[in-house]
Amino acid sequence: MLRVESLAHPRPVLADLIPGERVRDALVVVGYAGLVGLSAQLSIRLPFTPVPITGQTFAVLLGGLAVGTRRGAAGMLLYLALGLVGVPWFAGGDHGFSVVSAPTFGYLVGFVFAACVLGGLARRGFDRQPLTVIVALVAGNAVIYLFGAAWLAWRLHVGASQAISLGVTPFLLGDALKAALAAALLPTAWKLTGHSGGRDSRPSQ
Repeated sequence: MLRVESLAHPRPVLADLIPGERVRDALVVVGYAGLVGLSAQLSIRLPFTPVPITGQTFAVLLGGLAVGTRRGAAGMLLYLALGLVGVPWFAGGDHGFSVVSAPTFGYLVGFVFAACVLGGLARRGFDRQPLTVIVALVAGNAVIYLFGAAWLAWRLHVGASQAISLGVTPFLLGDALKAALAAALLPTAWKLTGHSGGRDSRPSQ
């Protein structure tokens, strides 16, 4: 039986198990942004869509469940802001304010909101069991695709169905594989910590 907690009594996420509070939170935010930036360099361009296959979505989703709502949003805002001012860590090394006009910019914005959603779901215990991890990742992917496909449609002047064909459908199989991997990794990580994940751990948002 699946057990989901109320936000009135939030559970800790994996990052809460690291001691240090303020220093920990700063390091987690920077580390989350860096992980997404590094994974974005695993990029494969497809001839039929401007949206590449990258490792960054997996890092966004897995990290969002591990770091919590505020740290997740802060990490993705940092990733977005530093990329726009010149750090070459968007997909394929892209950077700068010119990225705002790219058809894929909506996905970057979606990362921020997806991290918030995933962090909130993790506080409800969605990072503990394989099935709930998959549910959380589906929700996070849906947020990313909502922003990404909407921006893609606007920039390319195409309808919703074509935007979905270009920016969603080609990546669904890969998303399913990533979800399966995350469903194995997160519950295993909790078991390895030997931590119950109970409410007595004084979680940080």
